This record gives sequence, C-alpha cells and structure tokens, in this order.
Amino acid sequence: MKIAIPLTNGQLSMHFGHCEQFALVEVDEVAKKAGETEMLTPPGHEPGVLPRWLHEQGATVIIAGGMGNRAQELFTQSGITVVVGAPSETPERLVESYINGALQAGENICDH
Repeated sequence: MKIAIPLTNGQLSMHFGHCEQFALVEVDEVAKKAGETEMLTPPGHEPGVLPRWLHEQGATVIIAGGMGNRAQELFTQSGITVVVGAPSETPERLVESYINGALQAGENICDH
C-alpha cells in the first residue's frame, strides 16, 4: 500500500489541490508499519491532473482534509481509496492512525 498525503507546512493540507507537496508513504499492510516516505512536488492544479499523477506514482490511498466530488470520483476510477475529513496532522500520525484503523475522518471541508 502507498498512502498519499497532501501537505502544507509539514501538515495535512485542508484542500489537496492547493498543497505544497505530497508525502507518499510505503506501508507494510501485514506488519502494519510505515516504511519509506517520499516527498514530491505536485504538478500544477488542474481538474483531473492530480488523480492521474498520484496513480502514476503508485498511490493506493489518499488521505485529505477536503476534496470535491469530481476529484473523489477520479481517484476512485484510478483505483485509489479516498479518505476525506482527516485532521490537520503530520503524515506520520495520519498513516499510523489509518493503518491501525483509528483515523477519525470528519466532515469533508470542500464544497465543490
């Protein structure tokens, strides 16, 4: 599993399309342990670009604060599980919570 997390100032960006970078975290699902983290600068934000780009990077899950419905559909079509409404935390905390089934996802803060 590879988890993508949009970041601004080292914490989860509340809107994935306006983040500074993405943390891509390799996860050993059997051991429930995070592995290597790669930090990548995303391409410019245009409709449909980020779902395709993250799919090309091998992402299988995206954890976001907010995301529009169309983007969620595009991620799902690319085989990427979408988690929205996550709190603004570090990638390490978010991944740990997710793999242990403890991630508290709230309301999607994006209204488009």
